Amino acid sequence: MSILPTGQQFAIASGRYAAVVTEVGATLRSLTVDGDEILWTFPEDGTPQGCAGEQLAPWPNRIRDGRYTFDGEEFQLNISEVPRNTALHGLLGGLPFTAVRHTDDEVVLRAVIYPQKGWAGTVEFTVGHRVSDEGLTVTVEATNIGQVRAPYGYGAHPYVAAELGDAILTTPFAEELVVDAERLLPTGLGAVTAEHDFRRPRPMGDAEFDSAFTGVEDQWLVSVEANDRVVEFWADETMGWGQIYTNPERTAIAIEPMTCGPDAFNEGPTHDGVIVLEPGHSTVSQWGIRVR
Repeated sequence: MSILPTGQQFAIASGRYAAVVTEVGATLRSLTVDGDEILWTFPEDGTPQGCAGEQLAPWPNRIRDGRYTFDGEEFQLNISEVPRNTALHGLLGGLPFTAVRHTDDEVVLRAVIYPQKGWAGTVEFTVGHRVSDEGLTVTVEATNIGQVRAPYGYGAHPYVAAELGDAILTTPFAEELVVDAERLLPTGLGAVTAEHDFRRPRPMGDAEFDSAFTGVEDQWLVSVEANDRVVEFWADETMGWGQIYTNPERTAIAIEPMTCGPDAFNEGPTHDGVIVLEPGHSTVSQWGIRVR
């Protein structure tokens, strides 16, 4: 019997909404509304492209040179983004998860991130996907089940499929991370640029994104209006950052909720977002997608 590249496929459904989450990476592979796929994603017998639908922990985005210092000890992670010499998007990408619960409308998956090169913590990571009349809700809990403190950050990488030129984008972000052009690593934090200021809804036109944003209070919401529907991405108050990315073909836009910005394990403009997990302590974040 052959095994799919992303393992078991966990299907859930309720009302207008249905979703599929994969065993490998607890990846959101599909989200349909009234039978129509809204995500830019990958087939059942494929693997994620552009990190589509993946869970990003124990850090989202990039760590400069894969190096950081925590509690006086220097760590060197494997370089996963070779052209920019960074460690990208954490350690969950190829990790198989175990089902804790799977019902008609919910699946909860669990994995443990064990100590390895560049990482000394032991963190249990539980992610629940639930669909209802209100859309998709994702609840993520990280618990330090080890004996040493661990730095932690979380993000997710869902895309909505849309022809971007005519798509109407609305964002709440007042601040934008300033990065160097070659490696996309932080150099400062400033007001959102005119190109990326969508606090008033407008067509995207030629705007391109691979940018991190903050400057929001409490929960935030980003909406993309295209294909005769409005797709709304929301995140709770623990996720004070959002990364927006447009794929080169301009057929999809990723809206990535994050608890911290790029290179947060190192000193700089994003470092305050790092969560320090003491042994036995947990942190919970929640985000979701709805369509109207």
